[in-house]
Amino acid sequence: MNSLDWAVLIGYFGVMVAIGVWSHKRVDNVSDFFTAGGKMPWWLSGISHHMSGYSAVMFTGYAGIAYTYGVTSFITWSFPIALGIAIGSKLFAPRINRLRSRLHVASPLEYLRNRYNLTTQQALAWSGMLLKIVDVGAKWAAIATLLSVFTGVSLNQGILITGAITAVYCTIGGLWADALTELGQFIIQLLAGLSMFVAVVVKLNDKDIGFLGAWDEPALQGHGKPLVGPYSTVFLLAFLFIKLFEYNGGMLNQAQRYMATGSAHEAERSARLSAVLWLVWPVILFFPMWMSPLLVHAEKPDGSDSYALMTEQLLPHGLLGLVIVGFFSHTMAMCSSDANAIAAVFTRDCAPVIWARARAWSDRSGLIAARVTTVVFLGLSMAVATQVNSPAFKDIITVVIKWVAGLMGPIAIPMMLGLLRPFRRSGPTAALVSWGAGLLAFWLVNYPISWQIDGGVPLQYQVSVPLAVSLVLYVLIGYLKPEDTPERLAVIEKVNTDGDAARAVPVRAGAGDDVVAP
Repeated sequence: MNSLDWAVLIGYFGVMVAIGVWSHKRVDNVSDFFTAGGKMPWWLSGISHHMSGYSAVMFTGYAGIAYTYGVTSFITWSFPIALGIAIGSKLFAPRINRLRSRLHVASPLEYLRNRYNLTTQQALAWSGMLLKIVDVGAKWAAIATLLSVFTGVSLNQGILITGAITAVYCTIGGLWADALTELGQFIIQLLAGLSMFVAVVVKLNDKDIGFLGAWDEPALQGHGKPLVGPYSTVFLLAFLFIKLFEYNGGMLNQAQRYMATGSAHEAERSARLSAVLWLVWPVILFFPMWMSPLLVHAEKPDGSDSYALMTEQLLPHGLLGLVIVGFFSHTMAMCSSDANAIAAVFTRDCAPVIWARARAWSDRSGLIAARVTTVVFLGLSMAVATQVNSPAFKDIITVVIKWVAGLMGPIAIPMMLGLLRPFRRSGPTAALVSWGAGLLAFWLVNYPISWQIDGGVPLQYQVSVPLAVSLVLYVLIGYLKPEDTPERLAVIEKVNTDGDAARAVPVRAGAGDDVVAP
């Protein structure tokens, strides 16, 4: 990087902070901070939903998969996400919006207290927060890895820089700041991605390889196959189920985008927009990564540095800075949205249970608590980021695929399926057993059982077994021990209808007061 690249990067940071300061004016209470008061346009919600699903892991971990295996990086990652969100646009998005509009909650998990019970809500809330700390830690490590390639700063310095900038704007402006910065980040990503795409095509033509002829090159043999290596059909199907739950609200931050729109119909439209973007745009981003074996030789065994090396070689200064800003935009979008979601869960779901004073917080006190929680979460995730490359985590892609994908199902299944009428018989027993058994299955498959198998348990089973165990138990126990009380059925009806068909039902707010949804 030279002075021009640094100017682009510093200018980007400045704009992000300015948006956060401007968004501060739109935040008057906890509802504004966590759900934008239900006033976010559907198109902004859709772009924000799309951007909050990216991180620099795409340009490190998934770039390594693209470098090693080719198009399977798209088939087993962004395609299942696009399909999952498309399905969820009908199945989950409208219902999650009604959590705010009809149950008047500000956290995606608040409704679980009435849908199941307090114990279930707390189990899912605490485990979800802990998983998110690890997940976001991996994201910080990914962006710091890229920053070190271009600037030479250490991993810890990179984590501190990106985390501090993100903390400023998302703490000040809440979800409005997240969404507006993500809109700006989307525009930057568009320019940076197209620049890299064009640069690679020009370089291929200079080498007399051509856009289509590249696939016939020996270095790319087998790279056109959709499923190769550890990424099998079982892995693809498991990942589809995981992303169906994760990107429609199971990881909480995407749920907030649905809750922030004005109506269930607008939430559905925002999900459709996000699904289209996930289907089309990653192809542009992945193409340079698929071509990278023809242009660079990765220094790391997993190829995770291939994209960074390619940008250094192909782009002039200024555009190089823009692409680096694109890396930052992905990670900061996801991490800021995660921080806001976890702050919502802690202040609305956990704090009132463990601290009596939290049940009587005023609007001002609730806002202060939300902002403090956001900073604390970011600090903890940054601390975890410094350990991502330790033996406990192995590397970035291991954390993202194995830990996050493997643990997502047990946490998300009770939350997401609890919204749907066909699963109305599944109550707190089904939710807690499926959650606990899924976590136990993850530990058994990844550690004791894996230790007994030469080469360990294949990745597809590390990811799919916890999900399958949780799903089967949640459904089975619901039929063997139905717990569909009138109060729980009323909650389900509230999130499945827009009119007055469902009768009013008391819903406990996160601050501890009983309110009645209209």
